[in-house]
Amino acid sequence: MTNFLHLFFTFFKVGLFTIGGGLAALPLLQNYSERYGWVDEKMFADMIAISESTPGPIGINMATYVGLSQYGFIGSIVATTGMVLPSLLIIYLIANFLKGFNEQPIVQGVLQGIRPVVIGIIGSALIAISKVTIIKMPTLYAKGQWLDFFEWKSLIIFGVFIIAVMKMKIHPIFFIVGAGVVGIILF
Repeated sequence: MTNFLHLFFTFFKVGLFTIGGGLAALPLLQNYSERYGWVDEKMFADMIAISESTPGPIGINMATYVGLSQYGFIGSIVATTGMVLPSLLIIYLIANFLKGFNEQPIVQGVLQGIRPVVIGIIGSALIAISKVTIIKMPTLYAKGQWLDFFEWKSLIIFGVFIIAVMKMKIHPIFFIVGAGVVGIILF
């Protein structure tokens, strides 16, 4: 029972303190996953890829996966409930008690301050994922070793797809499916 409570409250904290959506939750999820030994860095990167490739929000998908992998079906329900419950409670309170909340000058100031922080949090997640996807870690620079620093296939895929996403106006699922096909061919 204590394992389920621990799982619930861990994901409840992630859901409560994540402002900016699932990508902003990645650093917290990574921290807890490593601290509690749920997954290693490579598995965490794989979880992100799977969570982004399946329907639903990334944070909820990851909570469900961790709960399932650690404590089975009941664990997946407990972790997912912990992740979702804070948002449901907060939205319920805002919707019922604070009509016109968004137009308040103080709220606008808070949101203006939070936005850059959310971008920073997402950027830190990008760096963490890059360490296991694009950058060979722990590779230290030594004379003539720059070519060994990067996972070149992954870096090229990243570059091609980021340009394609910026230039093309098609649904992201096509990029995800395309990246999966490219991964099968190259790896």
